[in-house]
Amino acid sequence: MNRQALIVRHVAFEDLGTLAPLLAGRGYRVRYLEAGVDAIAPGPLAAADLVVILGGPIGVYDTDRYPFLEAELAAIAERLKQDRPTLGICLGAQLMAKALGADVKPTGRAEIGYAPLTLTDEGQASVLRGIGSVPVLHWHGDQFDIPPGAARLAQTPGFPNQAFALGPRLLGLQFHLEAQATHIERWLIGHACELAAHRIDVAAVRRDAARHGAELERVARQVFGDWLDGC
Repeated sequence: MNRQALIVRHVAFEDLGTLAPLLAGRGYRVRYLEAGVDAIAPGPLAAADLVVILGGPIGVYDTDRYPFLEAELAAIAERLKQDRPTLGICLGAQLMAKALGADVKPTGRAEIGYAPLTLTDEGQASVLRGIGSVPVLHWHGDQFDIPPGAARLAQTPGFPNQAFALGPRLLGLQFHLEAQATHIERWLIGHACELAAHRIDVAAVRRDAARHGAELERVARQVFGDWLDGC
């Protein structure tokens, strides 16, 4: 089976990570669309068998500074109307939430590093159930509201909305389940200014990546595999 997966990428080092071999194994042809460089139009996005919208260090409200976000949001909104398999991660989940009518706003705080989630009752019954107490990678300061009709799946002490699902095909994750610990150095370099601004202990993030990376990849393969198989 030859299916197309369009991947909206906002910064080069935040890529598919653990998802890449899962998509290849399921026969997807993967094509990256580089936000702000490639045209992200409603037609191709709506027609793809699968769309994944990745993270990045900008906000959905930054349309004055990054005008391409308006066209990207419009294309995502058209895609979501089709109720076809769409996964958003971090900024990608925020863009999905905005396109579905929810507010997204900065909190003035940063959640960066590895920490466990608390799943809601809906989360325990969702594809996220396999995460359990495994620490996941958080890297954000913005917060989405849960879109109308969607289920809230997970939370952390400082951020109550960590994941949502609207039916079996639309999934938004605030955290980075896809991130591979073996590539954490790319994140630490690429986000160096943000890490310094928030006085994040870089060595601690590096140690936690080494400590939790293998288990997190196992969990990620299970969660993403269950979601792909259920779409």
